[in-house]
Amino acid sequence: MQLSDALNRFPRVPLLDGPTPIQRLHRLEQALGPALAGVRLSIKRDDLTALGGGGNKLRKLEFLVGDARAQGADTIIAVGGVQSNFARLAAATAATQGMDCELVLAPLVPRAGDEYERNGNVLLDSLFGARMHTLAPGIDAAAFAQDRAETLRRAGRVPYVATLGGSTPVGCFGYAACALEVQEQSRALGETFAGIVLPNGSSGTHAGLAAGLKALGENPALVRAHTVLAPAEAARQATIDKGNATLDLLGVGARLDASDIDVSGGQRGEGYGVVTDAMVEAVRLMAGREGVLLDPVYSGKAFAGLLADVRSGHYRPGDHVLFLATGGAPGLYAYASAFLNG
Repeated sequence: MQLSDALNRFPRVPLLDGPTPIQRLHRLEQALGPALAGVRLSIKRDDLTALGGGGNKLRKLEFLVGDARAQGADTIIAVGGVQSNFARLAAATAATQGMDCELVLAPLVPRAGDEYERNGNVLLDSLFGARMHTLAPGIDAAAFAQDRAETLRRAGRVPYVATLGGSTPVGCFGYAACALEVQEQSRALGETFAGIVLPNGSSGTHAGLAAGLKALGENPALVRAHTVLAPAEAARQATIDKGNATLDLLGVGARLDASDIDVSGGQRGEGYGVVTDAMVEAVRLMAGREGVLLDPVYSGKAFAGLLADVRSGHYRPGDHVLFLATGGAPGLYAYASAFLNG
């Protein structure tokens, strides 16, 4: 079965205005100069999506909300960290669909105070009308979400639980579809990308993209992810498992193995959401040369990984590398002190 036909079998709510653009990073290439050793850089702007401040989670939510609608749901319960981009976009999407939204927010990052707890994504969650459940440390967020869903069912509501990052097989369909989009754009541009670079958090973006490339007969190992949440080996295994679950659900007759998944742990630092000097440098460089905002938790660390790989000779002269900008710029406001004190 063709990937496009397989995806069309599943309900989907359109949340993007069309393919997100691929742009050459000319000024950044000029700034890096000889350090690039002839490597060319482009960026796929998944941050340039209009709804809710934009970002990669909208691709997942197209299928998740489609699934919720097909089940007659009237309430979305989304699970994430306090500054979750997925939670923000779930709230924004629910607002456009006339659905209620409840957010289960867990303290996954060792940061506190108003800058982190009342700014950035949290502020937007409130503006989008979500009901927020901010958990104390040690409470199981997934279990809390299921308990809350049961409470709503007893009240006659129809909830739909979207787990951490929306990285279920259904959510992964969003980036399987993106693989098809990148293939079509590459052909239209007359370009062959030697690598696609992205962050790996809950693994759904990487798993979906790898599954899509596998289904298309392309090489999933061209995708190099920089883990920002789990240690590299755990992230790799989670990506394989989620990718294969996605392929199974699509029914395209393909499988991923360990050789298909490339995950680096070099930019994780001391843990999820913990600031690194390399991330701050990468965010400043992209903003100062291209006017593009990366976020401090995901894309900032992934772009730092791309820079480190280029400097170490991971890519060959003449290679054209595509960086996937996953959005999340509202998170910068929750980390303002990391940049203003630098």
